Amino acid sequence: MTFGTTTEAQLLEVAAGVESGSSHPLAVAILDRAKTAGVTPLPARDARALTGRGVEATVGDALAWVSSPRHASENDGLDGRGLRQATIFEDEGKTAVAVYRKGVPLGLIAMRDELRPDAAEAVRQLAEMGISSIMLTGDNPRTAAAIAEGLNIRFEAEMMPEDKLAAIRDMNAQGGVMMIGDGINDAPALKQASIGVAMGSGTDVALETADAAILRDRVTDIPAQIRLAQATMANIRQNVSIALGLKAIFLVTTVLGMTGLWIAILADTGATVLVTLNALRLLRYNPEQKR
Repeated sequence: MTFGTTTEAQLLEVAAGVESGSSHPLAVAILDRAKTAGVTPLPARDARALTGRGVEATVGDALAWVSSPRHASENDGLDGRGLRQATIFEDEGKTAVAVYRKGVPLGLIAMRDELRPDAAEAVRQLAEMGISSIMLTGDNPRTAAAIAEGLNIRFEAEMMPEDKLAAIRDMNAQGGVMMIGDGINDAPALKQASIGVAMGSGTDVALETADAAILRDRVTDIPAQIRLAQATMANIRQNVSIALGLKAIFLVTTVLGMTGLWIAILADTGATVLVTLNALRLLRYNPEQKR
């Protein structure tokens, strides 16, 4: 939706210029739309992310912004009519961003978040494992509700980075929490979580901050990695029991004279072989196959 004499092509030129070089999902969507429409982004420089609000850059000879409707309205980038239209888009489950220059609204771009194909299956598998899920998002409540409904999970909307950080801190106080994210806004929460996991397609900041990364960018890899971790811990406990058990048995029998020293040494070597073979079983373990 454009304002005034602005055309769709002009709107996309500015928006794509501001978002050039960004890997944020919304930026990628805008750049893809511009490419599909045959629009070349205007040259931009000095791009800067406004945490939790949007992006600004010098496009041409003047500043331009791509930001949330709320932030735009606070900076004369969106009037009452535009704000009402943004609300309509949000009621439809879409994410709306305002494109504007200083005091000059250019238009609105509405995008609809689509669930990853395996997202619902990943949440279902986590629930079967007794792990509850909650979505923390900076999106408006209406868009967040539409997405959360498809996943059947709780959600918290309109969260700034500090809000996500506080939420993760509160969850940590109640027990271990895993945070999965991919954006700049997720970085503080990823660091605060017991385990921070970044999606492979996420921003560099998220990947550097997280403890682990899902390189194949599949959500179902998350429950799969939890199953692999559980299997690994079970294997370690088995190996410790085998090693200490054999040592204890032959220590007692040797002291009592029931076995000789060389038998005890061979038994100790055998324990090493046993725990090694037991550990090698993990090579055949398929974490994607539910147990």
